Amino acid sequence: MYSFMGHRQRQFFKLFARAFAAIAVLLIVAPLALQAQTDEIQVYDASIAPQGIYNVTLHSNYTPIGRKNPAFPGGIIPDNSVNGGVEWAYGVRPWFEQGLYLPIFTAYSKGRGGSIDGFKIRELFVRPHADQHKYFYGINFEFSVNYSYWESHTVSSEVRGIMGVHLHKWDLIYNPIFDTDYTGGLGGLEFVPAGRIAYNFNHRWAAAGEEYSDDGPLRGFYATNNQFHEIWAVMDHYSKIVDIEAGVGVGVTGGADKLTFKLMFSRDLN
Repeated sequence: MYSFMGHRQRQFFKLFARAFAAIAVLLIVAPLALQAQTDEIQVYDASIAPQGIYNVTLHSNYTPIGRKNPAFPGGIIPDNSVNGGVEWAYGVRPWFEQGLYLPIFTAYSKGRGGSIDGFKIRELFVRPHADQHKYFYGINFEFSVNYSYWESHTVSSEVRGIMGVHLHKWDLIYNPIFDTDYTGGLGGLEFVPAGRIAYNFNHRWAAAGEEYSDDGPLRGFYATNNQFHEIWAVMDHYSKIVDIEAGVGVGVTGGADKLTFKLMFSRDLN
């Protein structure tokens, strides 16, 4: 079967296998190395894989100082946990990218060790060639299937708006995000916005400040100190081989983790 694959399909298969091998190694060594609960910490900027091109991104984050209690009974404890996911994407049209997160994983968490947490499918619609326009926008839909220790409900979803502007070397981006577990109607939608201000030194390097929040359900936001608010310092490096995003986040409210690191590797499969 492998011999009948095209060149692009063989590349995709090889990288898929390597990513799973890397995750297996991470699951083994995590308790000995870097030991919140989220697979992806990222602000969307409406960029997508070119039409006909596959892309793979490895998301990972480590919370050395986090919340000591799970978000729900039996859930993963964010403190000292390592979480992430492998994101597979394909450029269907210049305005549409299909994505699959498989697997979503926890490499280490207290009392549990390593685990596979589920998967999710996403559909991302954007203004074509967003990086070539002053104003850009898009909308992303995600549908998740979760294990009981990752989310309190087996099925959940996210709707993420994308709006932004390129001002010479500056990028201003805002993602209004709404999560749902399909209970509580519209009032049960959780408002979890994110934002980013970036300065592009050149086409290879950028530095950014980001903010991630969980304000609570629309029917009644949490008290301010119980909300989740984190401020992040981020550095991006772009190359022909791999794109890298690394950052450190500090919680500024009682409902947030005190310190989190993230690292992302992304590559188009030409």
